[in-house]
Amino acid sequence: MTLMCCARFADQPTAVKFEKHLTENGVNVYHHYTIPNYPTDIDLIVSDKGYGKNDYVETSRRLVVITAPGPGSGKMAVCLSQLYHEHKHGVKAGYAKYETFPIWNLPLKHPVNVAYEAATADLNDVNMIDPFHLEAYGKTTVNYNRDIEIFPVLNTMFEQILGESPYKSPTDMGVNMAGNCIIDDDVVCEAANQEIIRRYYNALSNRTKGVGAQDEAYKIGLLMKQNRLTTADRAVVAPALEKARQTGAPAAAIQLADGTIITGKTSALLGACAAMLLNALKKLANIPKEVDILDAAVIEPIQKLKVETFGSNNPRLHTDEILIALAMSAVTNPTAKVAMERLPQLRDTDAHATVILSETDMRILKKLGIRLTTEPEYETERLYRK
Repeated sequence: MTLMCCARFADQPTAVKFEKHLTENGVNVYHHYTIPNYPTDIDLIVSDKGYGKNDYVETSRRLVVITAPGPGSGKMAVCLSQLYHEHKHGVKAGYAKYETFPIWNLPLKHPVNVAYEAATADLNDVNMIDPFHLEAYGKTTVNYNRDIEIFPVLNTMFEQILGESPYKSPTDMGVNMAGNCIIDDDVVCEAANQEIIRRYYNALSNRTKGVGAQDEAYKIGLLMKQNRLTTADRAVVAPALEKARQTGAPAAAIQLADGTIITGKTSALLGACAAMLLNALKKLANIPKEVDILDAAVIEPIQKLKVETFGSNNPRLHTDEILIALAMSAVTNPTAKVAMERLPQLRDTDAHATVILSETDMRILKKLGIRLTTEPEYETERLYRK
């Protein structure tokens, strides 16, 4: 059974509207309220005027999983409030958390843990040695700043709710055993390093777009230096930039599963990423470069629709349009059909474009399972973009 708890509820119109929608669809909704001076005024928090004001969520299962949209959304507060109410109802309840990262039994500067810092640079998360765990057990474990900073407060809350705290450290609260699942550390380290570089490029592009934290790219750049990484360690970057230099127009490159790198250039017919996709599919299907896998009879109506009906100044086909054209051609063209059948082989590949792509292109590449990065600049200097 799914239940919904609305944290910090204050009759906000949007919250009320959303609650109505949920209840009409059979989802029970409960309210938790803002507690003054949370989380420092523990005497108030752990009282009938604090957690006691929240709705008691009655459950029927021994194990209850609490999820939420993201960090800072109130998961822990809901857990602690529920512990308070269960205790008041004479139910002996416990609490544990599953934090995927950082991985507590990997070294502080292991690439996986550094990749976590890169992924949460916008939240200012910083990996740290858990001093409470070190003091209690004499063992070095890795946690992060927010959990370590709030632990003394949580510990006191547990003591007030349960009589004594079941935990001696924030690491004690976790149940993550992912570190024990690594069987090839070299592969894992390389994957983590690549994730750090991808996060760096994403942060640079977000800064150009005017979204995200302004210092996010700077923080990830420092992490790259600590791990002795540069953008040159991403294999698809240099070929894409070289193709753009040769053609004087935006370009893209993709690295296939066997390590082969395929590029695509901008032309009158195709955008760079569309060309890259077609070239990659030809390679995977062993189709010679000079063979056309798209019928002109399919391409021309799409271009006419774009220009004459939609008023576009750019007749070039982009990724979504090229895939539709390929699917249509595959009906009568056996070569196009073979290329179409190779699309699943693009999953879990890496690609790089020399300009920021349209939202449509990025969405299509993501759906194909391609890990894309882009240079942090636009193709044109137009102020407004669709």
